[in-house]
Amino acid sequence: MAGRVHFSVQRNGLLFLSPSSSSLFHSSINFGVKNGITFGPKRLPRTALYCNCAASNGLQKEMRSEPPFVLTTPLYYVNAPPHMGSAYTTIAADAIARFQRLLGKKVIFITGTDEHGEKIATAAAASGSSPSEHCDVVSQAYKELWKDLDIAYDKFIRTTESKHEAIVKEFYSKVLASGDIYRADYEGLYCVNCEEYKDEKELLDNNCCPMHLKPCVSRKEDNYFFALSKYQKRLEETLEKNPGFVQPSYRLHEVEGWIKGGLRDFSISRAAVDWGITVPSDTDQTIYVWFDALLGYISALSEDKEHSDLQSAISSGWPASLHLIGKDILRFHAVYWPAMLMSAGLDLPKMVFGHGFLTKDGMKMGKSLGNTIDPKCLVDRFESDAVRYFFLREVELGNDGDYSEERFINIINANLANTIGNLLNRTLGLIKKNCNSTLPVDSAVAAEGNAFKESVEDLVAKARTQYENLAISSACEAVLDIGNAGNLYINERAPWSLLKQGGDAFEAATKDLVMILEAMRIIAIALSPITPSLCLRIYEQLGYTEEQFNAATWNETKWGGMKSGQVMAQPRPVFARIEVQKEEEDVPEVAKKVSKKKTKIPKVQAVAEA
Repeated sequence: MAGRVHFSVQRNGLLFLSPSSSSLFHSSINFGVKNGITFGPKRLPRTALYCNCAASNGLQKEMRSEPPFVLTTPLYYVNAPPHMGSAYTTIAADAIARFQRLLGKKVIFITGTDEHGEKIATAAAASGSSPSEHCDVVSQAYKELWKDLDIAYDKFIRTTESKHEAIVKEFYSKVLASGDIYRADYEGLYCVNCEEYKDEKELLDNNCCPMHLKPCVSRKEDNYFFALSKYQKRLEETLEKNPGFVQPSYRLHEVEGWIKGGLRDFSISRAAVDWGITVPSDTDQTIYVWFDALLGYISALSEDKEHSDLQSAISSGWPASLHLIGKDILRFHAVYWPAMLMSAGLDLPKMVFGHGFLTKDGMKMGKSLGNTIDPKCLVDRFESDAVRYFFLREVELGNDGDYSEERFINIINANLANTIGNLLNRTLGLIKKNCNSTLPVDSAVAAEGNAFKESVEDLVAKARTQYENLAISSACEAVLDIGNAGNLYINERAPWSLLKQGGDAFEAATKDLVMILEAMRIIAIALSPITPSLCLRIYEQLGYTEEQFNAATWNETKWGGMKSGQVMAQPRPVFARIEVQKEEEDVPEVAKKVSKKKTKIPKVQAVAEA
């Protein structure tokens, strides 16, 4: 597994070092289901930072010698606009990437769009546009949504790019040279939506695909095939030696079952599909969408758009540290892709993680049911931090999860507006009123002999472990518990009463307030992978700049950052409650006199409670 790196950044004359630690991923991963949410203005994406001061030259060399942390989402199919499932995968990947950057790793976060195949041509024709025009529109929609969701990706690859086509053809030629591609006739039941031939034993009644619930069609083609069956033993050995390759563990069991059930060679070209990359040795055939799209994880690494080649792309960061995907495409990533790489003599990715599906109000989402979630509408209504927090807090990565608007609003208001927002706002208000918004003591001094500091440190350590284990929901819970501990502490201590007493009581109360603000500073760093915009606003309220926030590392979650004399910003709410207002239904005046029935309409309140 990828190791962790020492990191340094120079700020205000100080050199911060993050300690090295254990391996990035653990072979066993703990999962549990929790809840969560937030919102606010955009900020500049956090990127990996490098210290250029003379004192750290050796450290820089050490960092460069470490492989980058390469993280990928699927390349999303552009037959339709982005949906909430795609948004969920990308939000989760972004949180993982942001956490790795906090640790000082050089991160290469890859996302993009898969733009070839039969479904693309069909969708384009239905909209009266060419396949190229259709791909341009939908690919741009993904980029715009990722911007709205504060997704700080490093590479966005489109499979229609020339550099991608060059690498796909070179890869195909390497596999052909290995003797693993042959031509044959094939007849079977084909799912157009999966773009895959299906075994009859895995189909439902009337030969329906279990994923798309539509009948498969009988199809006979003269295609090129990849000798997948040749790699059955090697795949079995890979999973036996490295059980962490597929996660969570129950996904590993699925993959083991598929392989032990016997692997069949699969078609890697299509004769009747024009919209695709042509087979190098046969211009009458185009390369099958998966044998094309999976190579996007490698072509994205290529820096040269004019003269791309496989080796230069590989040397820029392969193998990937993590493929984060939905469980519906696990077979392609955990069986087909490793065998393809073995054939080409390339390293396998370090981990394939298959997450679950989303439902709405306990029901599977679908256009026919009219209950789909448009992520763009959700962001426009509640803003990015709220959407990010809910899905990462409410759904433990790996499990299925459910969206309910009522639960969304309740969790957002309870966790972000109340637990975090109100705690910060009332503490800053007391500091302003009694200390002229200036800290009277260092947070390290204020916490001497106080168990609250130890509680925060324990929760920070717990959050880090959960982030490392990809248990993002549990990491959210640990950080939120810092806010819960802060609320409990301030309510028990009642500094507003002690401040009125003066003398030693006044001094004790100001120390209490400084400790709470130190806890808020730590929350702003520890929760930033989840809610970057909210955390920036918290940091700015504590008197820091956006540049200081972007330069912060996980090392700065250590207690003691708040110093005597530091001036706080003027207190203002950092998170707006979502209010449910009651409005009278739009009915005739006569009917209003008979019925006083009202309907609840969510509305974002301009100012949070103080």
